[in-house]
Amino acid sequence: MEDIIVIIQQWVPINILVGLTAASVIGFIGSLIAIPWILIRLPSDYFDMRVPRYWMKDHHPVLRTIGRIVKNIAGSIFLIAGFFMLFLPGQGLLTMLIGISFMDFPNKRKLEARIVGQPVFFKAINAMRQKFNKLPLTLSPSSD
Repeated sequence: MEDIIVIIQQWVPINILVGLTAASVIGFIGSLIAIPWILIRLPSDYFDMRVPRYWMKDHHPVLRTIGRIVKNIAGSIFLIAGFFMLFLPGQGLLTMLIGISFMDFPNKRKLEARIVGQPVFFKAINAMRQKFNKLPLTLSPSSD
């Protein structure tokens, strides 16, 4: 084990390794708090394709544009963090789902519905929502 550490230290300085370890621990703890907090606050029909979604509909266009930029940046951060959490400790797939939900791109709602429609995801999210006395998520009968 010590040989591996010595080899790694030849390529990556120790202060960077410590920083990556700290970031990994903070990301793990942050995801354990943020992901359930976000998922239990979603409306139960958020992933239902039959229900239209309007974001900041009644706000000034400049405020809506600034909000959309911030939302997409936050979504990108969640998506990238979720990808890294596939290899590091954390809830990678759920974090990526939150990132996708924040971002704006064509056919996003179909992708969200397909991801959430996976039985393992759907059951896990609804179990989490049930613990906080929230209505279960609803999906369109055909989310393809």
